[in-house]
Amino acid sequence: MSLQETVLMQLRDLILRGEFEPGQRLAEQQLAERLGASRTPVRAALATLAQECLVQTNDTGGYLVRQFTPREVADAIAVRGHLEGMAARLVAEHGLARRLQLELQDCLAEGDRLLAASPLSIESYAAYAIMNDRFHALILEASGNSALQRAVALNDRLPFAPASAMLPMQGNVVLDRDWMLYAHRQHHMLFDALKRGEGTRAQALAVEHTEVAQANMRLALERRQETAQVFPAIRLVVG
Repeated sequence: MSLQETVLMQLRDLILRGEFEPGQRLAEQQLAERLGASRTPVRAALATLAQECLVQTNDTGGYLVRQFTPREVADAIAVRGHLEGMAARLVAEHGLARRLQLELQDCLAEGDRLLAASPLSIESYAAYAIMNDRFHALILEASGNSALQRAVALNDRLPFAPASAMLPMQGNVVLDRDWMLYAHRQHHMLFDALKRGEGTRAQALAVEHTEVAQANMRLALERRQETAQVFPAIRLVVG
C-alpha cells in the first residue's frame, strides 16, 4: 500500500464530509501539511479525484472542489450495481477459472485479515480499499465483455461511483465497521455463487452489494444534518 492511496482515501473522506466549499481551491502544500504528507502523493491523489469528478481543474491547472447532488451519486452507484451484476452473471455462466478462483480467494483472505482489527486504522482502511478495487476489477475483467468494461470505466468518472469511493472512513464507529463487515460477507457470498455457476444469484448479489455504498451516503448526510452543519460538497437537494 502506498502513501498515495492513504492520501486519496483521506481526501475523498474530507470531500464527502463537506470540509471544503464547492469551488474552493485545493492547494497542494496546505493539503500536504494537513495530512502529514509530501506534495507528491497529494498531487497524484488530486489527479485521481479529478478523474472521478470530485474535483475539477481551473485555468491555471489547479484543482477546485466540484459541487454535486445526492441524486447524482445515488444514480451513479445504482448504474454500477447493474453493470457489475451483469459482469458477475457472465463470469458465473462462463465458469470460474482456477486462476481467478485463487485470486478472488486471496482478496477474501486479505479482507478478513484487515477487518479483524477494531478500530480500523487509516492504513488498514486504505489497504482494504485496494483489495476491494482488485476484487471488483477481477470479476469485471473475467466477464470478457469489452463493452461492459468500457461502460464501467465511464461510470467510474462520476462522483463516488468507483467501487471503493463510498466505503465508510470512520472505521472506529461501530455502525460503519458493521457495514464494512457486511459488505465483505457479501464478497464471500458472491464468490460462492460464482464458484457454483449460479448466474442469477451472482447478479442479484452484485446489485445488492451497492446498497452498502448507498447506505453510507445516506449516513453521511444524516450526520451532517444532526450536527446542524452545512454539507457543501453534496448539496442537500433531491432532484
